[in-house]
Amino acid sequence: MIIFQGVSKIYNGGSVALDDVTFEIKQNEFVCLVGKNGAGKSTIIKLLTGEEKPSKGRIFFNNLEIAKLKRHDFPLLRRQIGVIFQDFRLLPTKNAYENIAFALEVEGRQQADIDEFVPQVLDMVGLANRAYNFPHELSGGEKQRVAIARALIHRPVALIADEPTGNLDPAASADLIKLLQKVNERGTTVILVTHDKEVVNSLHKRVITLDNGKIVSDEQNGKYILV
Repeated sequence: MIIFQGVSKIYNGGSVALDDVTFEIKQNEFVCLVGKNGAGKSTIIKLLTGEEKPSKGRIFFNNLEIAKLKRHDFPLLRRQIGVIFQDFRLLPTKNAYENIAFALEVEGRQQADIDEFVPQVLDMVGLANRAYNFPHELSGGEKQRVAIARALIHRPVALIADEPTGNLDPAASADLIKLLQKVNERGTTVILVTHDKEVVNSLHKRVITLDNGKIVSDEQNGKYILV
């Protein structure tokens, strides 16, 4: 599904973010992407979503070479790749239902679709009873669940979770990881970008470790090996 072939990314000024990175992620895999700050994790996300282009190498998503896509192709690509962030990025003046519905509204979807799909994803993430609460009325874990629901509303084939437990307490983090596993079990590829050693070691999933822009480890049933 996702292929990086000899990918390097050099930013203006000569800063090397990625150096000859090669890996593949199969459909329905659950992969942990780990590394210290500046290791290249965020660059991989930006390259995969088309926000940045590689300086060298090729990147494929579902047989499409991302760097060769036209500008009008990117909205479709980004609906196939859901992304959630550590800081939630919810609209403060919209309730949970409206935050999720907004993602469909900007796409131009019919109200009938919104009325059908939003309750479905709210139920999936366990927030059916919080649909009309605003972000300031939700806990950190609930906000992250809204963000996941918003990412899932387009029914993406891949979900990138970028440090999703960073602002959560241990109990909320555990609940969130269970939800990501549930999403994966339903057929969505999950890429978990995290610094959380305990989460990584508890999952027993594939772990790709980056250091200074290079892959230093790629192990099935891997562990967090950074010190």
